[in-house]
Amino acid sequence: MPPRLAAIATAAPPHTITRTQVAAMARQLFGDELDRLGPIYANAGIEQRRSCVPLDWYLRPHGWKERSDLFMEHALELAARAVEDCVAKAGLRLDQVDAVVAVSTTGMCTPSLDALLMERLKLRRDVTRLPIFGLGCAGGVLGLARAAALAKAMPGANVVMVVVELCGLTFRPGDRSASNMVATALFGDGCAAALVSTQADGPALTAWGEHTWPNSLDIMGWHIEDDGFGVQFSRDIPPLVARHFRPALDGWLAANGLEHSQIDRFLCHPGGAKVVNALEEALTLAPGTLALERDVLREYGNMSAATLMFVLERALAGPLPRHSVAAALGPGFTVGFLLLETP
Repeated sequence: MPPRLAAIATAAPPHTITRTQVAAMARQLFGDELDRLGPIYANAGIEQRRSCVPLDWYLRPHGWKERSDLFMEHALELAARAVEDCVAKAGLRLDQVDAVVAVSTTGMCTPSLDALLMERLKLRRDVTRLPIFGLGCAGGVLGLARAAALAKAMPGANVVMVVVELCGLTFRPGDRSASNMVATALFGDGCAAALVSTQADGPALTAWGEHTWPNSLDIMGWHIEDDGFGVQFSRDIPPLVARHFRPALDGWLAANGLEHSQIDRFLCHPGGAKVVNALEEALTLAPGTLALERDVLREYGNMSAATLMFVLERALAGPLPRHSVAAALGPGFTVGFLLLETP
């Protein structure tokens, strides 16, 4: 009785911001400093993204308290909507939820998001809670893996994993670093929930794992500033993926008795157009193979950990092949893997 993925539901905030609008805003803020980065908006593969705040919010400075208050308000609203939709899609009631795994890296609150959801959705008082912070873009895969591990340890339990990332709230208009400027071309807001149970139908989650490369802590993450999170990521991520992703994948597959040739489909976190290209190169896939990933990226941008869940939701709309591997990269520098199997 392996844990199975019963349902996925996604939720996005109300404000839609186009590539043209973002580019104009960035030019207003950063002026000619953008020129050293080249055509980053045209090359990002993103036509629009969603935001929990209107565009003019990004033009003004904001402190920790305002950012945290906005995170709690909008993260809870989106998470509640996604969980309600997911549980309904699984054919269950909210009082049948036994555990909640809550994942985010773009905001913090205590009591944590899972506790806030208990109150908002009137979940049972004995629900098991697991808040997770800091996995970054890898949080969709690794959060789902933690949910599968809980479901495996609690046979018959209904485990909900919810991931909400409000990347826009971390933007700091006074930060002139290349990372912050590139972030304006990439990141959007989004939320997703998944229900995992050994009693469910759906793809079996039969193996999961991760690989963290040595001496890579500066590749991706936050540095804490007085007015919020300061984004940091290396311009070398695409070539690092092209060179090092495949050995990590093959090692994990071998540890689980599989070979690359046995995997029928890969479902990857689309961190950006260059990262998707690098993943296709590393996986020896024909250019354009990761079409779902490019579609989600184009329509929603990089929503950090939530992005992979949007890809999975679309993949589940069609029949999955026998063996599929979901993968995502995040701070550490870490890659997470998850094996989905169908009969």
